[in-house]
Amino acid sequence: MANMTNLYDSSKCTACRGCSVACKNWNQLPAVIERFKGNYQTQESTNGDTYTIIKMNEYEHPIDGIQWKFAKFQCMHCLEPECMKACPRGAYSKTETGATNHDPTKCIGCQYCTYACPFEVPKYRKREDKIAKCTLCADRTAAGLKPACVTTCAPGALEYGEREELLAKAAERVKYLQMNGFPNATIYGRTELGGLNKIYILTDSPDKFGLPVNPQAYGQVNFWQNWVQPYFGWLIPLALAGSAVSFVTTRILANKHAAHDAEHGEGGHE
Repeated sequence: MANMTNLYDSSKCTACRGCSVACKNWNQLPAVIERFKGNYQTQESTNGDTYTIIKMNEYEHPIDGIQWKFAKFQCMHCLEPECMKACPRGAYSKTETGATNHDPTKCIGCQYCTYACPFEVPKYRKREDKIAKCTLCADRTAAGLKPACVTTCAPGALEYGEREELLAKAAERVKYLQMNGFPNATIYGRTELGGLNKIYILTDSPDKFGLPVNPQAYGQVNFWQNWVQPYFGWLIPLALAGSAVSFVTTRILANKHAAHDAEHGEGGHE
């Protein structure tokens, strides 16, 4: 089956946040009220009950002055998910259409996936002691429907379709933007982390939109998944065996030293 993806065009987004509301509605997620921080972005990031937000980045251009850089933010559904590599219980999997699926029945709430994700997307839901995140509406798309966020986007900033087709469309759009006032327009998600299943058309560099320019997997997670986790079952008995050997060796050496001291002491009195 074709790899399906979500395309977001920042040049068309009006930051109405209809996508966030639609996501809440479809997934039956409760409202989350955060403390007002004096800006238009009502929530700092995603959380266990908010899978999709609009990042509202204020940027001061040296010539054009203050500019708003809107960016829809949610799970990136990476082609090579770090969350799936880090999860010790196999709670993550890829669907036939490319969505990164999370199975709450296998989740133990360890949050390794949160720390492994370069975007820090999977979030802890305290009341259930589980992780939760965007599903790319896998239940809807399996029934032939588009993701809820796509169906509600009034300015047409969101599209859903085959990844290669949308990448080609994004390339044409970026070329147009570069020739019409946005020389730094670019595609985000084509190659980052081996490719994302959330493609962005950005009118400027990713950092202006609150996105990492060159997202990287964390070295500690790689060490865990490549070295510690595969051999974890052997490490405990080896450690115990090493402790036992150390204990016995220490006792033998102590006895030898005691015998030597005793013999040396008797020889001195003669």
